[in-house]
Amino acid sequence: MKKLKIIIVGGTGTMGKHLTAALKKEHDIIIAANKSGDIQVDITSTVSIENMYKKVGAFDALISTAGPTYVGPWNTLTDKEFRQGVEGKMMGQINLVLIGQHYINPKGSFTLITGALSHDPQLNFANASAANCAVEGFVRAAAIELGNGIRINAVSPTVIESSPQYFPYFPGDIPVTMKQLEFGFRKSVFGANTGQIIIPY
Repeated sequence: MKKLKIIIVGGTGTMGKHLTAALKKEHDIIIAANKSGDIQVDITSTVSIENMYKKVGAFDALISTAGPTYVGPWNTLTDKEFRQGVEGKMMGQINLVLIGQHYINPKGSFTLITGALSHDPQLNFANASAANCAVEGFVRAAAIELGNGIRINAVSPTVIESSPQYFPYFPGDIPVTMKQLEFGFRKSVFGANTGQIIIPY
């Protein structure tokens, strides 16, 4: 397999750390995060995203495991709180693609993160549900317009095993293992699919 230059946005988080460890033996990994990593990026800022790509230069794949949303009771949800997901998980990831398409190598790939909340909402997560649905719609639409053989997919897990603090919010859901999550991302990055919402099992 060809060695790829892969940017992992959110590479210092729970998912990002696992993916970095799993892929760094085979590929050149660039960890991008808000306050640490190889390069700093604030995905709520288009200027920051553009600067990240200028510093990294041409690349083969981008994985996003980032996207802040508001978690809290419905009766405290206001425009201000809702915009956390709009500016973070939704527009943050969309802008990674809109800007990144001008830097990615031909036949490269974008992999975004959504989640089961898009089709299986839970209490306190209305903001995340809406943001996930928007990103998934964007992935399907972008797939038919991106040129140069560039692919785009989203990985959509339920709660993950390494985040037990969220288990009470997902009653009855079987947590996704880190290995299952990893192979969902591998399918997106190294497979042939595009416009797909990949559910790791």
